[in-house]
Amino acid sequence: MGISRATASKWVNRYRRYREIGLLDRSSAPVHQPTATPGCVVKRVEEMRREHKWSASRIAFELDAVGTPISRRTITRLLAELGLNRRRFVDPNGETNRQPQQITAERPGHMIHIDVKKVGRIPDGGGRRIHGRGSPQAKAVERTKARGSRTGYVFLHSAIDGYSRLAYTEALPDEKAATAVAFLDHARAWFAAHGITTIERIVTDNGACYRAHAFRDAMNGSRHQRITPYTPRHNGKIERYNRILAEEFLYARTWHSEDERTAALKVWNRHYNYHRPHGAHEGQPPASAVPSRVNNVLASYS
Repeated sequence: MGISRATASKWVNRYRRYREIGLLDRSSAPVHQPTATPGCVVKRVEEMRREHKWSASRIAFELDAVGTPISRRTITRLLAELGLNRRRFVDPNGETNRQPQQITAERPGHMIHIDVKKVGRIPDGGGRRIHGRGSPQAKAVERTKARGSRTGYVFLHSAIDGYSRLAYTEALPDEKAATAVAFLDHARAWFAAHGITTIERIVTDNGACYRAHAFRDAMNGSRHQRITPYTPRHNGKIERYNRILAEEFLYARTWHSEDERTAALKVWNRHYNYHRPHGAHEGQPPASAVPSRVNNVLASYS
């Protein structure tokens, strides 16, 4: 059978003793576990979770108060084994009582999300994605860095309408306040050309350019809302757009220069807004949900 005699004898003896059930896989856990959590403690953890819906930290605190110290990590593991680690597994209706606060855009211009994506500038002739590591071109770039001269970065400023998902992107040299204000003016004019003449709320992160007084003064009647620090999901629509931008444009092909990529950005932006199907609109592009629907042939506005 291609196995040792001892192994074959073990399985034969299992079959003779237990018949077919003896051939099934068994748990590799030891029969005796002296350091295992006592069953009475596990039962108490389950009761606290089901009756009070307490968290693992609260259960650990309550058990320690009655003289049963147990780590929070152990309680987390026990809750997972009991199938009670998620709050929705505890509530009778399968839903959590702590519903997150969601602010959904109700109309075009209700919320405009703005962000900056920092990407490396492509050297003339292409970088290592074209020539590979160790190539003469790559070594030339390394020598340039050693002399203190760097290729630098390009800052992609983007604005997206939370309702229609219509997006506008510009490649700019920095992320200073003056640059952010100029981009906001361009974006406001671009959205106005699509019928979004009123912007009620502008959502940004807490970058220095968005905290500047110049950006605050450029609101033009809009409400400026900064997200909670270190919580990018509060600005999730622009974060998702940046991911689409990276996957479908920035790294979807190789570029031979930064000018080539910058020129192609406008083409891709038109493709995203007027041709690319979007799940939020049942397969229709974002331009289908704006007040002024722009024809694909006339979608060359920049």
